[in-house]
Amino acid sequence: MFTVYGMSDSGNCYKVRLALDQLAIAHRWVEVDTRRGETHSAGFLARNPNGQVPTLVLEDGACLPESNAILNYLAEGTALLPADRLGRARVLQWMFFEQYSHEPCVAVARAILRYLPPDSPRRAELPRLQERGNRALGVMEQHLQKEPFFAAGRYTIADIALYAYTHCAADGGFDLIAFPAVRNWLARVRAQPRHIVMPA
Repeated sequence: MFTVYGMSDSGNCYKVRLALDQLAIAHRWVEVDTRRGETHSAGFLARNPNGQVPTLVLEDGACLPESNAILNYLAEGTALLPADRLGRARVLQWMFFEQYSHEPCVAVARAILRYLPPDSPRRAELPRLQERGNRALGVMEQHLQKEPFFAAGRYTIADIALYAYTHCAADGGFDLIAFPAVRNWLARVRAQPRHIVMPA
């Protein structure tokens, strides 16, 4: 059985939990509190020297960190990852977009507002993060005005990757009212079989 070390309130960890449930893969979840420094313990660093969640431990004991790498591993040979070369590349295109253009803005703004005190100097970062995050949401909006999902014309791990922090973007001060195609896509993702909500 797979074991996942993760933090329930993390979008990156939620991606993995959602994929595991939708693929009906048995797993054990080990809750890790990053705010208490649990990812920097010697035991955790032996599994992931980068000290981050999520980390997937395979049945043979091998460890796989990084949420999008885990999604690719879990989805191999399933409908969540296209078999054709271009389809797979399109999935990766959007997953790279998520990690470089979307998550660093939407997720970081969420973390600042959710976890840091109101007088934190990091609040000064919010206008820039929200500007760049809205730009990323605009790119998604343009695509979703023409397509129901992000790759291969169907639901894939690209959608899981982008859904994780988009569906809770309001926590980071983002208003999705200006992105109707994104809101409709969120509803399509929620309607997928075996969908689970992000744990509180």
